[in-house]
Amino acid sequence: MADPAPVVPVGPDAQLITAAVVGFALIIVMITWLKVHPFLALTLGALGVAAAAGMAPAQSLTSFANGFGSTMGGVGVLIALGAMYGKLLADSGGADRIVDTLVARSTPRSLPWTMGLVGAVIGLPMFFEIGLVLLIPVIILVARRSGVALMKIAIPTLAGLSAMHGLVPPHPGPLIAIDALGANLGLTLAFGVLIAIPTVIIAGPVFSGFAAKWAPVPVPDMFLTAEDKGEDVTQRPRPSFGAALASILLPVVLMMGKALAAIIAPESTDLWKQTIDFAGTPTIALLVTLIFGIFVLGAGGRMNRKTIAESLESSLPPIAGILLIVGAGGAFKQVLIDTGIGEVITRAVLDSGISVLLLGWIVAVLVRVATGSATIATITAAGLMTSAAATLSGPEVALLVLAIGSGSVFLSHVNDAGFWLVKQYLGTNLPQTFKTWTVLECLISVTGLVGVLLLDLVV
Repeated sequence: MADPAPVVPVGPDAQLITAAVVGFALIIVMITWLKVHPFLALTLGALGVAAAAGMAPAQSLTSFANGFGSTMGGVGVLIALGAMYGKLLADSGGADRIVDTLVARSTPRSLPWTMGLVGAVIGLPMFFEIGLVLLIPVIILVARRSGVALMKIAIPTLAGLSAMHGLVPPHPGPLIAIDALGANLGLTLAFGVLIAIPTVIIAGPVFSGFAAKWAPVPVPDMFLTAEDKGEDVTQRPRPSFGAALASILLPVVLMMGKALAAIIAPESTDLWKQTIDFAGTPTIALLVTLIFGIFVLGAGGRMNRKTIAESLESSLPPIAGILLIVGAGGAFKQVLIDTGIGEVITRAVLDSGISVLLLGWIVAVLVRVATGSATIATITAAGLMTSAAATLSGPEVALLVLAIGSGSVFLSHVNDAGFWLVKQYLGTNLPQTFKTWTVLECLISVTGLVGVLLLDLVV
């Protein structure tokens, strides 16, 4: 992978930092106090930060458009495909089948632990956003059917997805750092899983009890099934548990295959490798899953062409607001990246005399907080720590990768598209999203760092 082009700050350091801080504050004030729609608040905040940082008007508009377009072209398409699949899963009865099985085999006390495991397994090879759009129907239906608080179901699932995203290869972030620092893949994978287990437990089932008290939100009126509407479903056909589970796991298998092929034959240009790479691309994996669901879930639920078309069509209007907000969040993130604020913050800590592992985490944290991008944070921190990694032993290099990965998920807030995705799906207000999702990400980051430092004492 080619190194990203260096970002040249557009103004003095103090001006950039002030512009970013004021921009964050204005967005929060507009949404919470003035009740401005998040899409409009993010748009005004992005353009305001660009102007305050010294960007030319034309450059700021280009930066905004690039960020909005790249987010909608990536995450936006995934959200749309995921919404269509989720509605089909609900309307066919496939979600009922999975949820009834999970609820029947778990007690209310054990459900958070079950959902944490589900999130970790689904999240192992998948981008966070894909895992979320696939599992959100299950999260909502499990909470609705079990009577357990929404946050006790959602938080463990999100913890499993996010911890795997930051700590465990074959996710792109860890793989980027492994390649840049020359770490051993197997050793990093083993350490990552070892650290991820207590991290998911602490940030998931343990924290979910506090999150449920801090954000006692009702279950959103999404993915309503015939059973939820009070209809008699005792005689209603629905897909088998195996068919429903296979449809959820299909993109997991496709993306895992792509990741394994990249490890086994990284330089191969053979047809089999190209085919696996294509099928494992996130957009294609979800598209294949949707087509699979149309035939398998539709047949299992005895849906005809008309009912399938109605299901898919009705899935998109409810997510229009989510798409615009996520796109604007991506645009705000791109403006912050293009102003060079991440570079300014990184330079400020590089000359400190602290531990290499802790320094890697701090650099990733600062870039993540400034730009809202875990991937940018990982790329930047790994590139800056390359020379330091050359002085470390093999196990320590693997731990440096994990320290950077832990730092890259710290403090998700208004410049992170994932923040808005979680907020809109779970129906929380801005303060509740900070007290649940943002705290969860901080717990994952800090717990991951503690795990790294403890392992460093024994390896």
